[in-house]
Amino acid sequence: MDIGNLPLFRLAERRMEWLDRRQQVLAQNVANADTPGYSAREITPFARLLARSAPVGLFRTSPLHQTPHQVSAMTARPERLAAERTPVANAVQVERELMKVAETETHQALTLGLFRGFAGMVRLALGRVG
Repeated sequence: MDIGNLPLFRLAERRMEWLDRRQQVLAQNVANADTPGYSAREITPFARLLARSAPVGLFRTSPLHQTPHQVSAMTARPERLAAERTPVANAVQVERELMKVAETETHQALTLGLFRGFAGMVRLALGRVG
């Protein structure tokens, strides 16, 4: 049995790919912090991508539940924030970008930990130890 084909593991793989792409975009933002006219970019949130690509329709079991919205693919887009511009007309806030980098690293560690934990449970259920 190839555990990599289980939906849970495919989801974890997609999440890691999304986190990797986000780190690339954030690194680009920090690298261009002194580039005149550059605006910070961000990618589509993972939850929106997940809602768009759900294999079956999502059901609302309560009228308080939100409905997913259709969104574009995982591409970098300019952030829509009212950020102060520097004297060189740059809208990158380095501190904000570095906080996002740290947040993304935390999510990467969490996703990897969940993947390893579930892989261990599957191996245990199949009678394989180690």
